Amino acid sequence: MPTLSVDRVSLTYRSKRGPVAALADVSLAVASGEIVVALGASGCGKSTLLGLMAGFLKPSGGAVTVDGVPVSGPGTDRAVVFQDDALMPWLSAEDNVAFGLQMRGVAQAERRAAARDMLAQVGLAGCASHAIHEMSGGMRQRVGLARALAVKPDFLLMDEPLGALDELTRERMQMLVLNLWQTSGKGIFLITHSIEEALFLSTRLVLLSPRPGRIVQRYDTGFARRFIAGEPVRTIKADPDFLAMRDDLSSAILANAAEDAIDVG
Repeated sequence: MPTLSVDRVSLTYRSKRGPVAALADVSLAVASGEIVVALGASGCGKSTLLGLMAGFLKPSGGAVTVDGVPVSGPGTDRAVVFQDDALMPWLSAEDNVAFGLQMRGVAQAERRAAARDMLAQVGLAGCASHAIHEMSGGMRQRVGLARALAVKPDFLLMDEPLGALDELTRERMQMLVLNLWQTSGKGIFLITHSIEEALFLSTRLVLLSPRPGRIVQRYDTGFARRFIAGEPVRTIKADPDFLAMRDDLSSAILANAAEDAIDVG
C-alpha cells in the first residue's frame, strides 16, 4: 500500500517584511485506506502543508515522498479537490471530469465513459451535459470530486472543499466523501476549519499550532469507520465521546491562539 510521507518539513517564504516561517519540523504520513485531517486556526499552515504534499510548493527543509520517492511536483498519484471547486465553466460536467484523462491521452470514448461512471458514483447520473453555471454549490463540488477520482490517484488531497456549503448540503457531502473513501480505498488528506467535520471525517487527526505551523497534538479517531459500519451520522455526532473530543479540540485551539497572541504581543 502506498504511503505519502512528510518528514521533518519546514517552509519559509519571503515577504515584504522579511522571511516568514509557515511550517516548522512537520512529520506526517498518509497511507492508503485512511483519512488524515489537519485542523487548526487560520494561518497555521494547513493549506501550505497540502500544497507541499501536492507538489505545488517545495520545502525549505525536510522531504515529501511517496513510498520513499521524493515529490518534485504534481503527479497523477495525487489529485487535489480545491475549496472553490476550480471547474472550467465553459465545459460541461462530463467534460470537466474527463479533462484530466484527456491530458493523459485517454481515447475520447474511454474518457467519456469513465467520466459518466464517476458522475454516477457521486450521485450525478444524468447530469453529464449540464453546464457548470446550472449547478448548485454542492453539485459543483461533486463534479470536482468526480474529476479528482477519475484519474485514479493513490491519494486525494482536499483543501477545505465543503467550507462554502450550507449545513445540510455539507453534511450530505461529508457522508458522500466517506462512502467514496470506502469504495475507492484511497488515502485522503483533508484540511478544514470545522472541528465537527474534522472528527467525523478522520481516522487520524492532527492539530497544528499558529505560525509557524507545528503538529502539537495527534488523535486516533474512529468516527469515520463507525459511519462506514452503518452507524447513523446523527447518532455519531451526538455521542458523548464525540462531544468530549470536540470540546477538547476547541479548548486546544483557543489555548494555542492565546499563546500566539501573547508571543506576538
